[in-house]
Amino acid sequence: MTHLQPEEKEVESRGAFKESSRIFRRNRALGYVSNQVPAVTRYVQRRRDTLIITCIGRSFQVYTASHLRLLHVSGLHPDEITALATDRLHTYTASNKCIYAWRAGKHIRHVYRGHQKDVHLLLPFGSSLISVDRDNVLKVWSIPTEEVYLEVPFRIEEFKITAVAHPPTYINKIVLGSQQGLLKILNIKKNTVVCTLNHHESRITCIETAPALDVVAVGYGDGSIQLINLKFDEVLMGFKQDWGQVTSLAFRTDGPPILVSACSNGYMAFWNLEERKLAGQLHAHEDQVTTAICLPSEPVVFTTSPDNSMKLFVFDMPDGGARQLRIREGHTKPPLCIRYHGNSGVSILSSGEDSTLRVFSTLSESLNKSMGRASYNPKSTKTKNRFQYDKYIMPPIVEFTSDTTREKEWDNIAAIHTGIIQTTTWTFDKNRMGQHRLVPQQFENKNRTNFLNETTCIVLTHCGNFVIVGYSSGDIERFNIQSGIHRASYGSPGHKMAVRGLATDNLNQCVISGCSEGLLKFWPFKGKVEKPLAVLRLADGIALMRQHRESSMLAIGLETFKVFVVDMHTRVIVRKFAGHTAKLNDMTFSPDSRWLITAAMDSTIKVWDIPSAYMVDHFRVERPCVSLTMSPNGDFLATAHVNLLGVYLWANKTLFNQVSLRSIDPKEPAPYVGLPTNVCDAIELEDCLQELEIDDDAEEGELVDAKYETPSQLSEELITLSGLAASRWQNLLDLELIKQRNKPKAPPKAPKQAPFFLPTVSGLELRFDVENGQKAEDGSHFRQATVLNNLTGFGKLLEVTASSGDFAPAVSHITKLGPSMVDFEIKSMHPDAGGTLLAMLQFIKMIEFMFGTNHNFELAQSYLSVFLRSHGLGLTDSAELVRALRSVSKVQEEAWQRVEEKLIYGTGVVAALRNFAH
Repeated sequence: MTHLQPEEKEVESRGAFKESSRIFRRNRALGYVSNQVPAVTRYVQRRRDTLIITCIGRSFQVYTASHLRLLHVSGLHPDEITALATDRLHTYTASNKCIYAWRAGKHIRHVYRGHQKDVHLLLPFGSSLISVDRDNVLKVWSIPTEEVYLEVPFRIEEFKITAVAHPPTYINKIVLGSQQGLLKILNIKKNTVVCTLNHHESRITCIETAPALDVVAVGYGDGSIQLINLKFDEVLMGFKQDWGQVTSLAFRTDGPPILVSACSNGYMAFWNLEERKLAGQLHAHEDQVTTAICLPSEPVVFTTSPDNSMKLFVFDMPDGGARQLRIREGHTKPPLCIRYHGNSGVSILSSGEDSTLRVFSTLSESLNKSMGRASYNPKSTKTKNRFQYDKYIMPPIVEFTSDTTREKEWDNIAAIHTGIIQTTTWTFDKNRMGQHRLVPQQFENKNRTNFLNETTCIVLTHCGNFVIVGYSSGDIERFNIQSGIHRASYGSPGHKMAVRGLATDNLNQCVISGCSEGLLKFWPFKGKVEKPLAVLRLADGIALMRQHRESSMLAIGLETFKVFVVDMHTRVIVRKFAGHTAKLNDMTFSPDSRWLITAAMDSTIKVWDIPSAYMVDHFRVERPCVSLTMSPNGDFLATAHVNLLGVYLWANKTLFNQVSLRSIDPKEPAPYVGLPTNVCDAIELEDCLQELEIDDDAEEGELVDAKYETPSQLSEELITLSGLAASRWQNLLDLELIKQRNKPKAPPKAPKQAPFFLPTVSGLELRFDVENGQKAEDGSHFRQATVLNNLTGFGKLLEVTASSGDFAPAVSHITKLGPSMVDFEIKSMHPDAGGTLLAMLQFIKMIEFMFGTNHNFELAQSYLSVFLRSHGLGLTDSAELVRALRSVSKVQEEAWQRVEEKLIYGTGVVAALRNFAH
């Protein structure tokens, strides 16, 4: 098997994404917080806040410590990130044998290549970067030059590096910890081992420098903790946590002498260094605590864990202990069912294998919330430690149904669980589990004869009052969700085989049920129901059912992987779709009921166009989709996949682009599309590598300068507008009217002692006039007049063009002026106002030049109009000016004719389309 280099692997993955879905585009993933890679923190003076950087697979996320607000997500790496580190300028990540230096979490500044195996340890200090790979090779990089300053291979059987740290004031020295329990102090400048320390035989898991000089805390695999004075090779004190290996160490720097140690079973211990005893303990996570960092000068400790959560704990308890302050978390186990809740399309309900029901917001991660775990006895579960084994925890929720009609009044979510007969209720408004456990009388323990029966499907009525539950025994029962009382049964039982799907109409007139025998039965909603109104027999057993109430359409997935669409009113099959080659997992309708989207265990997602009865889109994903749901607005498709913790969003391209759809053969192989990443339109690694030439001295958060800039004119053949505000040229024609309207009622009063002002040049930019007068050569302070006219700066530029023929400076000057100054400059050209005929002639030629370049088209028209209105018939006194005006008229007419033809053609097409639509 050939291994791809980072660039080749990324190119291959990007090439795979090019053959994408026609309708859906990868957007982003929700619900990812952290994984097994330890997080890092960095204090930013400009923000006066600490930034938290967590790893989430192939990218990392940056949060603020103050509110755990997500700032941004990095670009994609070629492979999983194996190590994280940070310093004042950069964030360093290791992935696929390479090390990347990121700036502001978005732009790559350096790439360090040379390792033969994956890097698992990183340590930046000063201008050097220390890295250790799986081959036990230590390399020292020069951060600015990306060159290897030192390479030191260690023999794995003698000294396998497992931890690295840099003690303060130890210039050019680092401390290395090993699997053999040895500590080495290495001088990276001289490439010499200063000393070797041996105080314990267990594996060293972490090293943390203490606030006191020469002291480090060392954690071991057997749970031992030692504080060692490096200068005197002396063990100052030792502790032992019996839970398991030490995974992280941290010192509080806000006053109390507390050492925080993290354990592999999710506990944290707080050790009092003065009294040399345990000060407290805390069960922080379900899985091991991989990160424990005390924020500088704050009574706060930050933790992360592979259980997909990060937390802030504050030391403000009366006994000096810590309590949870803030949390960001997602599912600890993969989700099984996801559904959009409400009509706004911003909340997604998700149930997972961890027996929790969560709400994910598509607007902001800070709006995510957990509704708790399903429990047989919520009160008992609440009083217990949430991480201890709880015998009352219920099995995972496999399906749920919700409605917003009675959301504020009583429970509005009903859920069924794996392998049990109970149906639970939940309330979205109060964000917790409800009080009811819905069990029909015949399935209560005293009446049960078959303990293998379980709930199989569920539906909530549109009015929000009733929930209808189907069972594996074939029974169909209706409950009042407000009181939890059983209200009706459909049939006795309704089916001979397990019920696989239920549906109701908007008016509560009909209940539709389907079973694994292939029977679709239509029941009256009210009254004592013994027999169905109608029965529709299908060719194969029913696997699942989904409905679209507004259009009264029912999608039925069969055990033979076919999909039928049934009209609930006429009770006939209106469409049949075949194309999947494995078990159907879920189906959903688009909001307008035009599309039916299906997902199956063959890892494909297919889009069927119901009016045309064709498949219009399909694509294959990395892992099979177990559940999907379409936004009520139609803008996003949300999916959940096998063994993945996130909820993935796909944007509907038809809302933003013109997409032409055609029929596709369902047997045609589906193109592979990668799953959405944790950032919208994530930056690919190759795009980031193009920014390496940017100066490293740029300030934190500075935007990249190496961007494409649109030229002022795409082509000289195209008529181009100036892009200036319309007020800069439209007001020229009505300037006198504007002046009269804005004329002050009273003249301005001069101050008693007017300050001294330097003369300035008219324009939008402040410039002092230092050119109007010239000093005499003999050093006299009297100015001497050069010419006998009163030309403005613009007039002088026009006279210069008579000899140079370059009108660009004059055009640039006048386009920077405001409307009043443009009007003044044009009127000042006449000889009676202090100008010259030469300036007027050159102005006409400048207008001809602007028409000839096809640039600043609207400005040239406006300036010409003001010129003709200001000077009028006086222009006919000069034959030379008349000839110039005729030449301008010809050029202007040609340019306007081109524009007029396009405008007439466009208005004609629009009028024809409007008439055709009517």
